[in-house]
Amino acid sequence: MALVEMIMPKMGESIMEGTVLKWLKNVGDTIEQDESVLEVATDKVDTEVPAIQGGVLKEILVQEGDVVAVGAPIAIISTNGEDTTAPAPAATEAPAAAPAPQAAAQPATASSDGSVGKLEQPASGRFYSPLVLNIAREEGISMQELEYVPGSGKEGRVSKKDILAYVENRKNAPQPAASTQAPAAAPQAAPAPAAQPQTQAAPAAAKPAASYSGNVEIIEMDRMRKMIADRMVDSKRVSPHVTSFVEADVTNIVNWRNKWKNEYKKREGENLTFTPIFIDAIAKAIKDYPMINVSVDGGNIIRHKDINIGMAVALPSGNLIVPNIKNADQLNLNGLTKRVNDLANRGRMNKLTPDDLAGGTYTVSNVGSFGNVMGTPIIMQPQVAIMAVGAIKKKPAVIETPEGDLIGIRHFMFLSHSYDHRVVDGSLGGMFVRRVADYLEQFDVNQTI
Repeated sequence: MALVEMIMPKMGESIMEGTVLKWLKNVGDTIEQDESVLEVATDKVDTEVPAIQGGVLKEILVQEGDVVAVGAPIAIISTNGEDTTAPAPAATEAPAAAPAPQAAAQPATASSDGSVGKLEQPASGRFYSPLVLNIAREEGISMQELEYVPGSGKEGRVSKKDILAYVENRKNAPQPAASTQAPAAAPQAAPAPAAQPQTQAAPAAAKPAASYSGNVEIIEMDRMRKMIADRMVDSKRVSPHVTSFVEADVTNIVNWRNKWKNEYKKREGENLTFTPIFIDAIAKAIKDYPMINVSVDGGNIIRHKDINIGMAVALPSGNLIVPNIKNADQLNLNGLTKRVNDLANRGRMNKLTPDDLAGGTYTVSNVGSFGNVMGTPIIMQPQVAIMAVGAIKKKPAVIETPEGDLIGIRHFMFLSHSYDHRVVDGSLGGMFVRRVADYLEQFDVNQTI
């Protein structure tokens, strides 16, 4: 029998840790290789972690709600093979011994003064994960108050479960929380107790001030919606948005798709949508205007050689997520169709990985799928531009022929291009969206897929 250590996998180039949401297997369960064992949340996406090897789940080393660094052990799997690695048993013992100081540390420093459990002394210099800091910011918890939150993690670290429990108790008993904090702050300085209750009293006073008349339902934002809200506000604050509009004649595209969509569905078992055609035109235009494929880092402009085009996907919760197609300019129309369908399907099933979301350099949003003719999209930071494609509508138009002008029915759509005016001027932003429209209008109707 061999003992194999399962570690927290790397889930993206910029992700250094994850929060354990739920164990899908219990100790003693038989698991197959690549079978999902637990769910992990990062600041980008929630994902399932598969088993690295088949066997029996012998030991779980981290609990639900714990924040675990990439590369840290999370479980021990017992396999039928021969144990040839000496460090495996030692690795098993190390995590097993870790909970002992945690259990000892918590009672030694925690106190239950009032309804909200708080530490008797602030835990200065303690590390906080981005997830915990985000929750604290959203709930109006200052860093000074955060230092008094009891942590059940290693070395008193505050986990997601700890901060959410503190927030819940804080909401249920706001007055004891204020009185609890006042004595703790009193020994430090005389003005502190007066300033502290005022800071905490402000949110408490703001809640009764909000009055709702009539029959209403109050719905609290979920974690992803709060994250989206913060990022959209940050984007508008950081980037001065300008939007240019172009109307494109896409009659050739509509006729070509009508010709091929049924055959493609029978052959590939997938839908042939307009989205990959739009992405193909955008990728070509980016190669013509590479300064649209940049990001801003302080006083530097970072020009990206890879063209990774993001596409907005609706999740079952109603939130939007933006995975991206890596090196979109290197794929033909069939390849783009496969990638678009794959990302859309996995997005709807909550199967996207952090790598699917990382590294985007330009974004397209298909507002036409909701029947909208145009929109003014918000830039995905740190990108500098985004395009919204509107609904395709039939319109009367003047058609130029060698015999003269005629009036005919054509299919038109609006392209809305929002760009960061810090680095993209109106000339570049306007020429880019015009070039995308040109590629759409010059679509080759004789090509096959």
